[in-house]
Amino acid sequence: MTDEKPKNLPLRALRWLIYGQPLATQQYDLMCLRKLLALPVFCSDAISSVAYGPQQIVLTLCLAGLWAPQYSEIFNHHISLIASLIVLVLLLVAISYWQTIFAYPGGGGSYIVTKDNLGTWPGLIAAAALLIDYVLCVSVSIASGIQNLKDMPLLSGLHIENHLVFFCIAGIALITWLNLRGLRTPGLLFAIPVYTFIVMAYIMLIIGLGSDFFGWTLHKEYINQIVPHHIETNLAHTLTGVIGPIGLAVLLRAFATGCSALTGIECVSNGIPAFKEPRPKNAALTLIYMAIILGTIFTGVSMLCSKLHIVYWEHDGISAAAIIDQISGAVFSKNGSFSFLYNLTQFATASILFVAAQTAFADFPRVASILAKDGFMPRQLTQLGDRLAFDNGIMALGVLSTIFIVAKKGSVDLLIPFFTIGVFLAFTMSQTGMVRHWLKRKGNNWQLKLLINGIGALATFIVLIDIVIEKFLDGAWLVLVLIAILLFLFHTISSHYKNLALKLTITPESLSNIPHKNTVLVLVQGVHAGTVKSIDYARSLCNNCQAIYVETNPDNTADLKEKWQQYFPDMPLVVLPSPYRSLIQPIMCYLDEFHKEHPDQTITVVIGEFVPNKWWQSLLHGNTGLLLKLAFLARNDVIVTDVRYSV
Repeated sequence: MTDEKPKNLPLRALRWLIYGQPLATQQYDLMCLRKLLALPVFCSDAISSVAYGPQQIVLTLCLAGLWAPQYSEIFNHHISLIASLIVLVLLLVAISYWQTIFAYPGGGGSYIVTKDNLGTWPGLIAAAALLIDYVLCVSVSIASGIQNLKDMPLLSGLHIENHLVFFCIAGIALITWLNLRGLRTPGLLFAIPVYTFIVMAYIMLIIGLGSDFFGWTLHKEYINQIVPHHIETNLAHTLTGVIGPIGLAVLLRAFATGCSALTGIECVSNGIPAFKEPRPKNAALTLIYMAIILGTIFTGVSMLCSKLHIVYWEHDGISAAAIIDQISGAVFSKNGSFSFLYNLTQFATASILFVAAQTAFADFPRVASILAKDGFMPRQLTQLGDRLAFDNGIMALGVLSTIFIVAKKGSVDLLIPFFTIGVFLAFTMSQTGMVRHWLKRKGNNWQLKLLINGIGALATFIVLIDIVIEKFLDGAWLVLVLIAILLFLFHTISSHYKNLALKLTITPESLSNIPHKNTVLVLVQGVHAGTVKSIDYARSLCNNCQAIYVETNPDNTADLKEKWQQYFPDMPLVVLPSPYRSLIQPIMCYLDEFHKEHPDQTITVVIGEFVPNKWWQSLLHGNTGLLLKLAFLARNDVIVTDVRYSV
């Protein structure tokens, strides 16, 4: 036993605060989730999209001028038609991924399915699309969550609308920290807001749609009925270029923006390894539960938008109240006796949108780790942290999503045009891969399975084309550019790892070129106990040792030489003049000359370094050893050894 106190206590305390108590690798299987916790972790993205999916449909219709009362019949017809088409696509995608789950019980993400059936590069295209969409999922979800809080009377004192970016960044930081502490913690923590939102959404929809039957008074004073005149005027100037003639163009654009409600469906099939056994069955049931909840709430919200003729607009960073805020305000009232239900609904909406980012935080690091294992991303992304989470992937996602928030000033409506194209590209490639899978593997009822996945591939491809056309000028072009950049990075990283593996391969030539002589150079700054330790270590390596002293102050040289002869008379001391007081340059020049004179020798450089007792004491020293080690990183012709001396 020893009474020595552990070093770096402040760093350990900070690490514990961020990550929590470390978990053993053997506990990884214990972190897998039951369906009750898996649904909020993997399905919150899809379910929460009802907060901005229908809202984007209404925004498009209002941009087309259909907010006016005389167009109410067209407004209602368009909402009903678009909602029905989106629910149909939801049904097709859910059934298709049901088959993917059982065909790939180890995790059937788009990258794995596409790569397995269509080849490496198609798989990488799907992976790049998914990674970008996960980043945007975090940005959009957090921004939408903050938007659903900004018009609450209870929070009016915070002036959220004036500080959207700050609140969004704070939300991303919080969700990142929770994920760094491991999967189970967010699973338990996020279950309550997700299920609270589901319950309150159904209560709101039942009362709102059945208000005539229940005799419930709807408070329409909380609904936006008009577009402010100055905003209407500004919109009129851009209406023709953005929307075109009212009719099919409006319908297609509203459908494209409304399909943002379908993001996150794939996350269940991609996260199968995180489920309890039997994993495929539990994942498939969770997928069905998610589809039912998403489809019914999306339909209900769309019907209430039609019934209440909700108006939504956004221009130049200014927007109307979120549609969930308008609906819950109309159903429960913001200031009446049931206002607590309104507040609960809005907090639950914001909470599930924050939790929705968890879907991306659960899958982005997992997809990135798979790509890293295949050699297409940095290998650091495969490493599990203290809490058995992919820390590097989690932090990368937090940083990237923050960049989008800052760039688009925390506006949901400015972020949405970048959204969905990636996920529908991944949908299409995954389902096309499944068609190829059934053609190759066949099996029981393979013709029916092929037909289902074929219909799913065709449906998502049609949606993808619509999204690309309708959103291209609004930001879809940038997503396509980012996908191309990621593909270039994948190729570059893969080439590096392949070249590295080739260079590390042992060949007869590499064996014959191993030098058999070694010279040890000890860098010294003075004669003291630390120098003795460095010299002793150098002599243990070989007999051919030299000491190197850089003369930055000639006045000290004579004294050092005298002490050197007294304590180390049998070791040569080389004094390198440094008229400009540079420490590193003379050493580098000496090494270059030594290599020219002795090309057959291996050079080992020994650097002595003080290790203070307290962490703060390192601030009182020059840390020369650290500077020297950093300088030697640029050289591959020497071996550097650090001899640490505790003081």
